[in-house]
Amino acid sequence: MPPYRWTLVGAAWFLCAAASYAQESDSADPLFQASNPLEVRIVAPLYTLRSERSYVNEVDGKFQFTNEAMESMEVDIGIRTRGRFRHDKKVCPFPPMRLNFKVSETKQSVLHKQDKLKLVTHCRDSSRAEQTMLREYVAYRILNTLTDASFRVRLMRITYVDTDGRDEDRVRYGFVIESKDRLAKRLGVSALDLEQTSVSSLRPEYMNLVFVFHYLIGNTDFSAIAGPEGACCHNHVLLGEEGGLLYSVPYDFDQSGLVDAPYAVTNSRFRLRSVRQRLYRGRCQNNEHLNTTLEFFNEKRDAILALIGEQQGIDDRSRKSMSSYVEKFYKTIGSPKRVQSQLFKKCI
Repeated sequence: MPPYRWTLVGAAWFLCAAASYAQESDSADPLFQASNPLEVRIVAPLYTLRSERSYVNEVDGKFQFTNEAMESMEVDIGIRTRGRFRHDKKVCPFPPMRLNFKVSETKQSVLHKQDKLKLVTHCRDSSRAEQTMLREYVAYRILNTLTDASFRVRLMRITYVDTDGRDEDRVRYGFVIESKDRLAKRLGVSALDLEQTSVSSLRPEYMNLVFVFHYLIGNTDFSAIAGPEGACCHNHVLLGEEGGLLYSVPYDFDQSGLVDAPYAVTNSRFRLRSVRQRLYRGRCQNNEHLNTTLEFFNEKRDAILALIGEQQGIDDRSRKSMSSYVEKFYKTIGSPKRVQSQLFKKCI
């Protein structure tokens, strides 16, 4: 059978497998059940936070929002900085954060069951930096449309109030990411702490979907089986149960071509001209699933483009750039010759 011939049986099998992932999962926590921006205020010594950038010590703050009954609420939070590349002051003067909520205070609110959440911030006080953050948010949302085994995100319109009195109030978009423990619970599995794993230990259909997703957004900054510091994995987390096939779920897409961050750099070993150049890093042993995976992506084309077209906060330039980038992906997978040369023959 020709490598790129899709069959109705194969496509139906893949679609059923993808649907089963969603059926196995519990519903998302209240915070991640809506996509409209949540209006919040973060009141804290933000100048101290930005200056010291501790990975360990938290500053005390307040998280203020309006609940479903249109009542103003305030909960105590601890805040520290996080991240690797974006933790550097030269890269992001306004760093990404981790918000530590007091669970006892979040009951009966949209924050119910939330403990520690990663907050992706605007990085710099510029329109381009905010667009970069919003583009990464859309990348997460695209993966959400493809599989329930993905980190949910919630966009926020945040007013930052510096109690140090050194910074002026700023209002910016940001988004929080579902914790890996809550994702694991939603999927009915456990979050694992392993040094590394193997491709044969991962769910093949799911991983093929993830590898094609990375190709769609132009991301090469990941490893699904190992990490650079002896902890698995690089911009992936492992979920599952001992003895069973595992999920390796991706996160952090700021180095991708779709996001096109001004600070993004290519990995020299891939010899790419820019982060906008795509390189398929799927595994050859999963190639038997590639045709049906691509058919599934074709089924999702309109939904993906609609996400970009309808996303609040995205300006016309970003919207056009992202749509064009996605359309080029679909042009590639619509050509049997390009699929052979750019995917099947580039697998690792």
